[in-house]
Amino acid sequence: MFLREIAELLECEVLTGKESLDRDYEYAFGSDLMSDVLAYVEDDTILITGLVNHQVIRTAEMLDLKAIIFIRGKEPTADVVALANDHEMTLLATKYTMYTASGILYSKGLKGISV
Repeated sequence: MFLREIAELLECEVLTGKESLDRDYEYAFGSDLMSDVLAYVEDDTILITGLVNHQVIRTAEMLDLKAIIFIRGKEPTADVVALANDHEMTLLATKYTMYTASGILYSKGLKGISV
C-alpha cells in the first residue's frame, strides 16, 4: 500500500518526507514500546506509535524504517522532525487511536508482522 493512500485513509498530516509518499509498504507494526519494535520489526515496515520523542526516531534509524505514523493527535517537536529529516524519514500524524488506525489499515490490506 502506498504511503500516500495510508495518509489519506488515516486523514494524516504529513510532517516531513512528502517526497516519499509514493513508497510502497506491505507491513505495519503498532507499539509504544521501542523494545518491542527492536525485537519484532524488520525493514520496510511502517511504525505506528504514540511516542513522539527522539527515541522513536533513533529506534527507526537502527532498523532502517522510513515511515512513522504518530497517533492520538500527538505531534513531535521541531527537533524530532528535524532528526527524522536528517534520516530521510516520513512522519505522519493522525487523530485516530492505535486500535482504529491499525484496523483501518488492516481492513485495506496492509499486513501486520509475524511474531
